Amino acid sequence: MRRSSTSGRRTARRFFAVTWVAVALAVSACAQPKLPAQASDRPDPGQSRPVPEPEPAPAADDDAGNRPRGGPEPVPPVPPVPPVVVEAPAEDPPAVAPTPPPDAGGPVRVALLLPLSGGERALGQALLDAASIALFEVGDARLILLPRDTGGTPEGARAAAEAALREGARLVLGPVFAAAAAAAAGPARERGVNVIAFSTDPLVAGDGVYLLGFMPGQQVERVVGFAARRGIRTFAALAPETPYGEAVVAAFEDSILRNGGRISRIERYPPDADDYFEPVRRLAGHGWRRDPALPRREGLAAAPPERRAVMLADGGARLRAIAPLLPFYDIDPAEVRFLGTGLWDEPMLGREPALVGGWFAGPPPEAAAAFAERFEEFHGYAPPRIASVAYDAVALAAALMRGVAEPDFSAPALTQPSGFAGVDGIFRFRRDGVAERGLAVIEIGPRGRRVIDEAPEAFASAGASS
Repeated sequence: MRRSSTSGRRTARRFFAVTWVAVALAVSACAQPKLPAQASDRPDPGQSRPVPEPEPAPAADDDAGNRPRGGPEPVPPVPPVPPVVVEAPAEDPPAVAPTPPPDAGGPVRVALLLPLSGGERALGQALLDAASIALFEVGDARLILLPRDTGGTPEGARAAAEAALREGARLVLGPVFAAAAAAAAGPARERGVNVIAFSTDPLVAGDGVYLLGFMPGQQVERVVGFAARRGIRTFAALAPETPYGEAVVAAFEDSILRNGGRISRIERYPPDADDYFEPVRRLAGHGWRRDPALPRREGLAAAPPERRAVMLADGGARLRAIAPLLPFYDIDPAEVRFLGTGLWDEPMLGREPALVGGWFAGPPPEAAAAFAERFEEFHGYAPPRIASVAYDAVALAAALMRGVAEPDFSAPALTQPSGFAGVDGIFRFRRDGVAERGLAVIEIGPRGRRVIDEAPEAFASAGASS
């Protein structure tokens, strides 16, 4: 969809100051701060509106299966906050300069490092557009965002981080990719500034780097654990020969062992293969073909006592090419449950008949759809799935500023055990820097997706994960 050239909300792209008005963001030192979804009746950016008082998040229950119910009581409105600013780079920054000392009660600068040029510039712009929505919806009056271009390279990420730190950035959001995050972390560590990157590679986490991306290992653990509770004991996997594929396989093997299952077979394939007949044929030849002596079944409810599942650790075009080959080689979706990861988070995946009935773990689809709708209203095009991570990063920075004279972006503040509630559900940073998330289990249907096991509304344990 073409972007509207007359939209008044493209402020972040042009980097000029715009008055934003904040809405509620619940923050509490002892309860889970919320990074809220937007209300349905939203004023134009130039129109003031009341801001509700912060509300405490639901307390965690010792029993993971017992989730708190009900919502907070309505509260009276308070006056709107002053403007929030997106600040452009300095014309001629000094070659070397210390980070300016913070001005108590004054502006708080937060860097946002994105690939705004190069091959990933469309992704970078979408993340910047998502961040601009967060400024409008939940931005603190003192928050000044410093969007800086990484050029999509580690060298560019380091230079962008150094420039933002010279201008007084007290927190770094981004970059997107692992190599860029590692490069930006160096100058940030030298100044004692924490980094909240959007990567999914846990190898770059730790020592002041926190990862807000969705970790495939957590998605695998969630869906395998659910499958085991449903009686599935025998598992196999098809995975690409990529770092992502290997991460999924490692988590898959660990999760099956923890849940008392058995690994029957793991097949891999090159990601640039012309076709995928051979790995599917090999999998089928190791006991995964449908027994021809058994009658055809209409659904998995009638499956034999030994329930089985295959993890398909891919998405997009490769997944769509592999899926029809499974029933072709008699790996019958009426007898074998197909499992996936967050790469399955596509609304139209049910158009592939072989995947109907498959399970994957991810954020509740209703929340993701609501954010995507708001994004398209603001910017005139559909966002990439990762855009919500940029929104939550800016909202988190605002949450840690709310109600205090001086924002606290320290490790204890970021790793508070109760965590935070964002547009993709609850999350908290573990001590190793990786974000732990509350995920739902979602089933693919022919006309959409449905949640079959709800995401938690609070973390069951009061202690931060190690």
